[in-house]
Amino acid sequence: MARNAVDKATSIDAQLRLLAPQKLSDDDKLVEYDALLLDRFLDILQDLHGEDIRETVQECYELAAEYESKLDPKMLDEIGTVLTSLDPGDSIVITKSFSHMLILANLAEEVQIAYRRRIKLKKGDFVDENSATTESDIEETLKRLVHQLKKPPMEVFDALKNQTVDLVLTAHPTQSVRRSLLQKHGRIRDCLSQLYAKDITPDEKQELDEALQREIQAAFRTDEIRRAPPTPQDEMRAGMSYFHETIWKGVPKFLRRVDTALKNIGINERVPYNAPLIQFSSWMGGDRDGNPRVTPEVTRDVCLLARMMAANLYNAQIEDLMFEVKLSMWRCSDELRVKVDQLHQSSKKDTTKHYIEFWKQVPPSEPYRVILSDVRDKLYNTRERARHLLASGFSEIPEEATFTDVEQFLEPLELCYRSLCACGDRSVADGNLLDFLRQVSTFGLSLVRLDIRQESDRHTDVMDAITEYLGIGSYREWPEEKRQEWLLSELNGKRPLFGPDLPKSDEVADVLETFHVLAELPSDSFGAYVISMATAPSDVLAVELLQRECHVKKPLRVVPLFEKLADLEAAPAALARLFSVEWYRNRISGKQEVMIGYSDSGKDAGRFSAAWQLYKAQEELIRVAKLYGVKLTMFHGRGGTVGRGGGPTHLAILSQPPETIHGSLRVTVQGEVIEQSFGEEHLCFRTLQRFTAASLEHGMHPPISPKPEWRALMDEMAIVATKEYRSIVFEEPRFVEYFRLASPEMEYGRMNIGSRPSKRKPSGGIESLRAIPWIFAWTQTRFHLPVWLGFGAAFKHVLDKDIRNLQTLQEMYNQWPFFRVTIDLVEMVFAKGDPGIAALYDKLLVSEDLWSFGERLRANYEETKQLLLQVAGHKDLLEGDPYLKQRLRIRDSYITALNVCQAYTLKRIRDPGFEVKPRPHLSKDIMDSGKPAAELVKLNTTSEYAPGLEDTLILTMKGIAAGMQNTG
Repeated sequence: MARNAVDKATSIDAQLRLLAPQKLSDDDKLVEYDALLLDRFLDILQDLHGEDIRETVQECYELAAEYESKLDPKMLDEIGTVLTSLDPGDSIVITKSFSHMLILANLAEEVQIAYRRRIKLKKGDFVDENSATTESDIEETLKRLVHQLKKPPMEVFDALKNQTVDLVLTAHPTQSVRRSLLQKHGRIRDCLSQLYAKDITPDEKQELDEALQREIQAAFRTDEIRRAPPTPQDEMRAGMSYFHETIWKGVPKFLRRVDTALKNIGINERVPYNAPLIQFSSWMGGDRDGNPRVTPEVTRDVCLLARMMAANLYNAQIEDLMFEVKLSMWRCSDELRVKVDQLHQSSKKDTTKHYIEFWKQVPPSEPYRVILSDVRDKLYNTRERARHLLASGFSEIPEEATFTDVEQFLEPLELCYRSLCACGDRSVADGNLLDFLRQVSTFGLSLVRLDIRQESDRHTDVMDAITEYLGIGSYREWPEEKRQEWLLSELNGKRPLFGPDLPKSDEVADVLETFHVLAELPSDSFGAYVISMATAPSDVLAVELLQRECHVKKPLRVVPLFEKLADLEAAPAALARLFSVEWYRNRISGKQEVMIGYSDSGKDAGRFSAAWQLYKAQEELIRVAKLYGVKLTMFHGRGGTVGRGGGPTHLAILSQPPETIHGSLRVTVQGEVIEQSFGEEHLCFRTLQRFTAASLEHGMHPPISPKPEWRALMDEMAIVATKEYRSIVFEEPRFVEYFRLASPEMEYGRMNIGSRPSKRKPSGGIESLRAIPWIFAWTQTRFHLPVWLGFGAAFKHVLDKDIRNLQTLQEMYNQWPFFRVTIDLVEMVFAKGDPGIAALYDKLLVSEDLWSFGERLRANYEETKQLLLQVAGHKDLLEGDPYLKQRLRIRDSYITALNVCQAYTLKRIRDPGFEVKPRPHLSKDIMDSGKPAAELVKLNTTSEYAPGLEDTLILTMKGIAAGMQNTG
């Protein structure tokens, strides 16, 4: 089916226009945006590499489109014939082209979402881009609470200003796109948005179109592949770049919008600048669970780097702040005048040229300038001291010349604010100064607070080394009761446990040195100490004792993390045992945080059982906390994919059990979700709105609790779902071999997208594999097994038992937010899936004796899909969300082409004897400083694979990840 010329009538962009469902409204611009970007890209591709390359891309696309319409596997074989015949350099160019086209499709979608949002808001309507359910817009939420639910405005205001959402950015390796490319993508997005502005002139349009082409070409020319894994410091810098680009200015902008929304419900007060509405934390450089590259030195470095970055950001704004208030604001309060005099007197003792010159230049009519100049100088010293410590571990700048805690920083700013208000200049005070105060309250001196995460066994190792050193036995062999008794006796005592002569393994030394870093650095650098695999009170008490022993001045709050199904089931009892310890109750002052893990629970038991157990565990944990008079904060360890707890933010929050948020929520923002949440100003604004508004609504208008009969049915189905899932994943002897053959799991590490190893242990089966590569591998083949496996067996069991259960399930779907969200997310995954593609991987990569096993799984997939639709009352997938359906259809053909390329590339890598019929070299022009496309294979000179295969494989992984819009 070779095409010798590009048929304009069936070109890619023309075919895209046919994908627009007729029932979409006029304000939908996705196809138009997408076609424009692709038209520009295809012209660039032809200019760079010739018409033959463009024709080959077109040929593969048409075959993929034909497959999507007919589901004829012969089309996949034809694509494979085309792709395997390519010269290695041409193969890289073709693969890179499809990957790039998917990225452009995503950018078109983002611009379309923003466009639809603006249109709806202008019309006075509201639209959610991810679901038919109303999204959590802050103004709409406040109006709904006051006008529809009849909540008193002051009650709403009090609840809002006292709630806290803490967003925890993590470095889990799921962001497959390099930072340099993300920046180029942002510029493409900006050009496209401006091109469709209503007031654009013809000349401006032409200039923007040229800029768009330049950015598309620059992105295409950029090497997408990381040639070495990032260090934890690299991950931290990448994560912190979002603060510099969007979050820093996004927070005060969002809080001003909250002020406006409050006025619109009759509240004429602003949100207090120190109200903890939004907080930010990080795991980048602190998450050492299974990551040997996160050392105590790394933790120290990232904390100092974050402090330096924070001081830089404040320094960049302090001059603007001084300019706003220094010229015309000569009136000030007596309180501020006294402070100015104090600074003047203290400056006389300082004979440095800097101070002498400063006081010569400051007229008495600029009192605010005096205060803010002192703030500026201390910020400068704060930054320089952090920089010196980071570079050499020593600084000549004394601590007293810097800000050492946020209260010191806030004091002069608050003084200026009070003075302006007292002198009748509140409107000036509520300008940049208020924004600055809000930034200081949100970001402090550390920019983000770093969490530390470590596995409980590592603490047990330390305790065992100490008890052996003391000659009192092996802590590891003690029962829980004896461990608690000894730990509490030491916590109530004052003796040091060990000296420098304690015999230490490398692992024990690493743990102890981490605690010494916590003692060395300012306490506001740190947030929580998270213990993974926590099962008993002694796990928490051991960390408390180590903090005291290592002289941590302000001990971190200790957070047990419950992940696997059995741990979640046992979590309420474990928490009750912990709260029964009087010493610990006194220590926590009525507040406790508990983390629940979505990733490992899903890998352990499947999404259905994990979701239900997470729901029940939260209910029971809250009940236990109430019993002991403790306010519990739930910390949700969610990933980006459905298999790891991902999904639309507002729906995820509003489907949580009643009373489990109640004004306090922590949640991880992982990998590619960071870019999706904070990559652009409008994305940052929308993210802050969603979390704040949904948390407020959940607290003031909780979702319904499930009926007893719903609970009973869920319990029954969860047992069946867990049995089905484990019988295949952990008990089927052929499964591990099948999984590793039928997916790119073994090749995952070559992407170099994270500093952490993909396995907790180098050897081992599924149980040792981390949740991210586990989900990643199934997402790449579009089979998504960890998400849906177990659902079908559960539904079939209860329907076979009593057909009337169908009515109950449909009632649950229509009335219970948790159940509806669970089903809708799996339905969305089915819409992204394709068992025909999975069958191609089987045919090429799996041994014949395992083919029947793959066929059995695909039959299970189809049966589960039909049962799911029956429960939801849908005839087709996504019938209630035409916009999402359109967005997925636009991507399908690109992803299919990449899937075929990936499957055949894996075949050539794993079976070097696989025969191919090479075509002549196609690319006509140059790339990478004059090197022909065939020379691209030389970019990776360390691969043990045949030339070009490793880069081609990695590009398919990145492209499919872009098409699925997540990796793990």
